Amino acid sequence: MMKKEILTSARTGDSCIHVKHSSGLDIYICEMNGFSGVEALFGTKYGSVNTMFKTAADSDYTVVPEGIAHFLEHKLFENEDCGVFELYAKTGASGNAYTSFDKTCYLFNCSQNYEENLKILLDFVQKPYFTKENVDKEMGIIGQEIKMTNDNPEWRVFFNMLRAMYHAHPVKIDIAGTVESIAKIDADLLYKCYDTFYNLNNMVLSIAGNISADKVLEICDEYLKPCADKGLESVFPPEPDEIVEAETREKQPVGASIFNLGYKCAPRSGIDRLKAVSAASIVSSLLTDPALPMCERLLKDEVINSTFNCEVFYGDGYFTLIFSGEAEKPELIREAVFAEIDRLIAEGINEKDFQRVKKSAYGIMVRELNNVEAVASLMLNAYMENVSPYDSISIMSELTCGDVIDFMRSQLRRDRCVLSVIETED
Repeated sequence: MMKKEILTSARTGDSCIHVKHSSGLDIYICEMNGFSGVEALFGTKYGSVNTMFKTAADSDYTVVPEGIAHFLEHKLFENEDCGVFELYAKTGASGNAYTSFDKTCYLFNCSQNYEENLKILLDFVQKPYFTKENVDKEMGIIGQEIKMTNDNPEWRVFFNMLRAMYHAHPVKIDIAGTVESIAKIDADLLYKCYDTFYNLNNMVLSIAGNISADKVLEICDEYLKPCADKGLESVFPPEPDEIVEAETREKQPVGASIFNLGYKCAPRSGIDRLKAVSAASIVSSLLTDPALPMCERLLKDEVINSTFNCEVFYGDGYFTLIFSGEAEKPELIREAVFAEIDRLIAEGINEKDFQRVKKSAYGIMVRELNNVEAVASLMLNAYMENVSPYDSISIMSELTCGDVIDFMRSQLRRDRCVLSVIETED
């Protein structure tokens, strides 16, 4: 049986269709009449952090080499007859894929022939083709990719920070793994991970744009292969609240020193995570707004420049707020951030400033509902986070100054802060 429901935003009136397909797949469809493009994502809850798992049929946990989720993504684009990019080229679509810490997604965007492109997407993701020969060939390609990212200063400063922050959680491991870890991957192991994580009960199809929901579901009925839920359980090693070390520095041949300043916050899930993300995003705006006192002072003193930024980084078992940019004396930025957080907690947030940054954040969310790619990503991420696509808009609209201060007081602690720096060699 197929279960179908209409999900509607109480704030904006926007809506999408959610279908629990008889195959086990969750499907999100947003018909956006008047738009010329179509974006589709076929994703699985499988990323670089999922290195230890079991199914209901397993007696013990399986531990796999780091980087295998990314490796599998690369290999899935190659089938027995030809490469998937060749198929998309014939229809005029642009295809791609990515592996993150907690998900892998395959996608296309097009302005015509979406039915044919959807068939290609559903077909190749459900047809793995791994052999010793093509695995060995890919090993060399990914090995070169790993070496290239190891030379990327932005990548290094980020992972240096994560390694100084997390004791055991695999988020501190490069998404692609290491040259040594991928050497342990073979076709049998790829098939085991595929059969475990690419089960339709662990996957989602999200499609938005100039489409017909009935046509999408008709294609899904034809191409989806029903499978039983395997009772997948992915686990992580225990992670203490404390950081590993407060500071890490490395010299590299860079033109300017760069830094990441991260706070190790308590991991969340579901609606609680969305609330924390909303509060953290407001904090990031308040602390990086060049019109507000801290940023204005640091810019005037040339401690920071236009690269100064902040993002919320989170997933299964991890949650951090990360400041980044170029700086010759990042320790001054750390002290300024400490002082400003203390001041905001003690004195409160200026209501005018709060409403301005909140309205800006809310406005961005609303504007993205008129963007095909953003809507498709919104629906996919909602599935991955076990929430409704429009929950984030409602939570942001209801956020208060008190919520933001509570987040700062409980999560942005000095003893949970890590400074990672890549310094110039001069």
